[in-house]
Amino acid sequence: MNSWTVGDIKITRIVEIEVAGGTRFVLPDATPEAVLPIKWLAPHFMTEEGKLIMSIHALIVDTGKQRIIIDTCIGNDKERVIPAWNRLQTDFLKDLEGAGYPRESIDMVFCTHMHVDHVGWNTMLVDGEWVPTFPNARYLFADKEWDHWQVTAQEEFGEVIEDSVQPIVDAGLAEFVPCDAEICDGITLVPTPGHTPGHVSVKITSGDETAFITGDMLHHPCQMARLDWPSAPDHDKPMAKQTRRRIFEEVADTDILVIGTHFATPSAGYVKRDGDGCYRLEVFHG
Repeated sequence: MNSWTVGDIKITRIVEIEVAGGTRFVLPDATPEAVLPIKWLAPHFMTEEGKLIMSIHALIVDTGKQRIIIDTCIGNDKERVIPAWNRLQTDFLKDLEGAGYPRESIDMVFCTHMHVDHVGWNTMLVDGEWVPTFPNARYLFADKEWDHWQVTAQEEFGEVIEDSVQPIVDAGLAEFVPCDAEICDGITLVPTPGHTPGHVSVKITSGDETAFITGDMLHHPCQMARLDWPSAPDHDKPMAKQTRRRIFEEVADTDILVIGTHFATPSAGYVKRDGDGCYRLEVFHG
């Protein structure tokens, strides 16, 4: 578990899975031979053999008035096509409670997009039914993202919308907001399309400090060094590349703390320019 403070706001990372290797289906261009020359990736984001290290985790944003969970991982008991994710059994909810955030205490859930590994713990299996995991929370989704998944299926992963989003809608807990909405004081959505049409990142501002939660506008820090490496699930790869370039230009060489939604421990740092059109992550341990 990592945590960071941004002004008066605390951000806490709750890990579901962290693994080295097995990530080539996400970043097919990032072979060991291709990533080993990017030496700053080691040891946090790459093994000595050039295997990428990635994480699936949720981020709790605690403003003191609101407790918000951003992205809810894969979830337990879900039937998924990827074998390692199928009918997963983890201690995610126990870890969440151990960090001081029992599920009943969450006020808001926000998903940067509706892919399989970002909505899973929206629901949990109770007596054979998918019910909201966070019963006292408002669940916010970008309206454009919801519209996209009304006409598109996630057949390559499983019945993701059906078991992890639709039950929230049916329970009357879902709210659909613009891609640039301010969801509470100091927390604003930033449109970062490409990975999905309605994908958004999250900007957090408190006092004179700022953090930026990436979502899947990139999956791994190696994409800072290689903007041309797309993520296989990117819906519009050229747009995703443009988005990465735009955001890196905005945050590079600033005091904005960038927290990667799939970055392995320690998961956060500052983006620095590193040659012509390239960037690197200067790790921040907190």
